Amino acid sequence: MAFRRRREALRSILSGSSCIRPGSVYDATSIRIAEDLGFELGMFGGSVASLAVLGDPDIALITLTELAEQMRRMSRAADLPVLVDADHGYGNALNVRRTVQELEAAGAAGLTIEDTLLPQAYGVTKTQLISLQEGVGKIKAALDGRGDPTLVIMGRTGAASVTSIEDAIARARAYEAAGVDALFFTGVKTLAELQAIAAATTLPIVLGGAPEEMSDPGILAGQRVRIALQGHAPFAAATQAVYETLKALREGQPPRTLKGLASSDLTGRVMREADVKARSAEFLGLGK
Repeated sequence: MAFRRRREALRSILSGSSCIRPGSVYDATSIRIAEDLGFELGMFGGSVASLAVLGDPDIALITLTELAEQMRRMSRAADLPVLVDADHGYGNALNVRRTVQELEAAGAAGLTIEDTLLPQAYGVTKTQLISLQEGVGKIKAALDGRGDPTLVIMGRTGAASVTSIEDAIARARAYEAAGVDALFFTGVKTLAELQAIAAATTLPIVLGGAPEEMSDPGILAGQRVRIALQGHAPFAAATQAVYETLKALREGQPPRTLKGLASSDLTGRVMREADVKARSAEFLGLGK
């Protein structure tokens, strides 16, 4: 039931009239910080999943098991609804079905299935898409694999930057007809393209990045955009902070002189120290 509340919260965002910016999350600590700061939604991207779990680039090396386990860790740590980038569903349509089952069990509020051809084909440098027919088959399999009807399933396409905006619209309309809950677009370059998408479809829209002219949430909301991603800066910031701290220590700087460290108060809040102490007192008789 706890997972269902998270999924209903995501559905409320999609059925609303505003455009929200999700917080990029990738582990138990980051999701707790996003929750404490008041984000309505967390976004677990494929690139940060690969970095956090493997330290590898976003080239479809992470497995479904690894992705789902990381989602499970975050679900345990916080109640914040999370939208998961499930890439291509880790294989064909039957793999997509299992992907939905695993991420649903791991506590995801929603997930995206995209029509990019992954992994990269041999000898081909440009991004390729699967056929429209295969994409629809994946969407149907995803919906068939859903056990909790409140789990949000989004059809995602990058056709706007790979083939054409007309192809992106055709794919979106086909995914909409197949029964997805929302449409996720990457590579939309202009407001005119977004307006064409909005005019040709009826479902809530999610944008995975957009140019400066579409940075105003009010403008986006007017085109039925309900969620607009803003990259994965938190992971980049954390990487830089760890690098600088380790570099300073390696060069002989005393730990007590380091700058930019989390205070004991912030660390305690992130690890829910007060809750743990209360449970220790009640269940272990400690600190009474």
